[in-house]
Amino acid sequence: MSPMNTTAETRITVYSKPACVQCNMTKKALDKKGLAYTEVDVTTTPAALEYITEDLGYSMAPVIVVDDDNHWAGFNPDRIEAVAAALSRTA
Repeated sequence: MSPMNTTAETRITVYSKPACVQCNMTKKALDKKGLAYTEVDVTTTPAALEYITEDLGYSMAPVIVVDDDNHWAGFNPDRIEAVAAALSRTA
């Protein structure tokens, strides 16, 4: 995992799709940690789908983007915990 460039201005984006179990689990985990995020539905936002597939190289949802160097696909509680810990250190 690359080092996180986290600041108070960090904005987490969750690229998701409807009826996605891993997407819902990810959002619940972020909510539980008190992490604010923006959700983007890739089924209704073609530019977002192109970004996660072409630019980032992912083929599954959700894709979570913390910053240019810290992003991943799928439900990953360990990564969410790491982001929460890093953000709490910078707060």
